[in-house]
Amino acid sequence: MFSDLIRGVRAHGSLFASSTLSPPWALRFVDGAPLTLCTVLTGAGWIVPEHGPPEPLRARETIVVRGPATFTFVDEVGTRAEPIACGEFCATPEQGGTRHRLGWRDCGADAGDVRGATTLIVGAYPVRGEISRRLLDALPAVLRVDGGGTSDPVLDHLAAEVAVDTPGQQVVLDRLLDWMLVCTLREWFDRPGGEPPAWWAAQRDPVVGDALRLLHAEPAAPWTVTALAERTGVSRSTLAKRFADLVGEPPLTYLTRWRMTLAADLLVEQEAATVAEIARAVGYSDPFGFSAAFKRVRGANPSEFRRTAITPFPAATTTTAARTAPAGSHA
Repeated sequence: MFSDLIRGVRAHGSLFASSTLSPPWALRFVDGAPLTLCTVLTGAGWIVPEHGPPEPLRARETIVVRGPATFTFVDEVGTRAEPIACGEFCATPEQGGTRHRLGWRDCGADAGDVRGATTLIVGAYPVRGEISRRLLDALPAVLRVDGGGTSDPVLDHLAAEVAVDTPGQQVVLDRLLDWMLVCTLREWFDRPGGEPPAWWAAQRDPVVGDALRLLHAEPAAPWTVTALAERTGVSRSTLAKRFADLVGEPPLTYLTRWRMTLAADLLVEQEAATVAEIARAVGYSDPFGFSAAFKRVRGANPSEFRRTAITPFPAATTTTAARTAPAGSHA
């Protein structure tokens, strides 16, 4: 299930800032991206969300900020950022990604002196579709993963890749960012004392996990609880109770919500498809029954939903980057 939710969250044209900064400095990120991943290679700083307390970010640690609120990365809480013009150093990839100045190197009067400087890698994620939105709903405004976990080898690859300019680098960086995000989210969900969403633990259960995988792999199948129980090798009553206990709702209620989530994305992605065709794609032979179920779950009928659907992270979004640096520094 996690694979389905994360599949629509992919980097495309993301810029990795190998921003090496000496204090005082501040970077303000105003994209309002649904997810922004920040990690520090060397040094330290503070993530200051628009609505929330500051969070320290030390070397080899990673923080993921959930949008659309903006945030600032500063050397010390209270350092202010002033807007600057990015000029040729800014980029706005057509399909999303980070939008900030690439390659800042503010090292005081001596450009070669990077002692005590902080090097930041950051990438922003567009999140499209209702499937991936279920992942966002499970995340806090700011989540932290300490260094030393499974994402560290990925970070080593990132550090090596941003240090050079080679053919195909953008594709490599995009995929490394995807890898980094998945590792970060898995570690956060599995953290000791954490409170992951019900579906995270349920997918690891030998019975309910199998049932979830079947529902996700074959959402249009004519499922009954009995048929699902037979496929998972347990009795109907065992499956029904175990599923409700771990997921928080009966199997067929879960299936209906999953079908409507799939249908919502299909309505937007396949504009030429009729409501009847979408209905059949998610397991409904009767478009009227599908429309009634869709309105019950989504609050609007399929046609209304399609007319009012809005892309969550429009490509036309503009960004202002900002920094504060000492006199004599340069970019």
